[in-house]
Amino acid sequence: MNQNLSQYKIFYEVAKAGNISKAAKELYISQPAISKAISKLEDSLSTVLFTRNSRGVQLTEEGQILFEHTSSAFEQLNAGELELKRVREFNMGQIRIGVSNTLCRFIMVSYLKNFIEQYPHIKISIDSQSTTHTLDMLEQQKIDLGLVAEPRTSRGLVFLPVMDIEDIFAASPSYLENFRLREGDQADVFQSGNVMLLDRTNITRHYMDEYMALNQIEANNLLEVTTMDLLIEFVRIGLGVGSVIKEFIKDDLETGKLVQLKLDVPIHKRTVGFAYYPNRTSKALETFIDFCRSRK
Repeated sequence: MNQNLSQYKIFYEVAKAGNISKAAKELYISQPAISKAISKLEDSLSTVLFTRNSRGVQLTEEGQILFEHTSSAFEQLNAGELELKRVREFNMGQIRIGVSNTLCRFIMVSYLKNFIEQYPHIKISIDSQSTTHTLDMLEQQKIDLGLVAEPRTSRGLVFLPVMDIEDIFAASPSYLENFRLREGDQADVFQSGNVMLLDRTNITRHYMDEYMALNQIEANNLLEVTTMDLLIEFVRIGLGVGSVIKEFIKDDLETGKLVQLKLDVPIHKRTVGFAYYPNRTSKALETFIDFCRSRK
């Protein structure tokens, strides 16, 4: 487009009004300025756009063709302005969040529930996958925010802590009782019992593998489970000893439905929080981050 957009705006308003003086009042510019702009546009297009008469102006055939296109363009611009106004007035926007199934159920849901109550017009989309995949998607700008265990390397991310979590080994009292009856009181539950861990695609599994290797804990009968939810259920029904997150079975431990196994060396706690790139924030994301900070 070689012409100045203002010339098309003037043409558009004159064509709508059918009169230069009316268009001048609409645009708050003088009639001579409008006539000059129309002449420049006609010269640059080598086309006569209006015919003049005593009542005003009328589009030529070529002018009608141009008016149809400019009408569509300015209607789209007006629609865009209205949409921006609507977003601003209703605090709308979109946030794309990445989170694992476990963290989504036990942590994310409570945040979303309260956030949506305050900001019902912000659209939320959830990508549920492993923490490793979430970090990759953040880097690729496929999501705006991730709820993850604090990564060992920052990758340029801002990390907003939410809570500490503690990995433990737990079992049902009935499983431990039957294990001792079968194997004896001195038997090592890790060597002789069923030990359940998340599968190797999960970052928690890597963390537990490192801990077990460092402390010479060997699981001879290892069962791999795909999700923390399923692992917890298997522990509850007495399938074996499971590596679970203490905060997620708090009620079971308090009521005695599950028992935490004592370890010679405690497993270090990890921090879970929201991760995002500071130079990629939108108004909606900033609103969510401020909301999360206010909950701390």
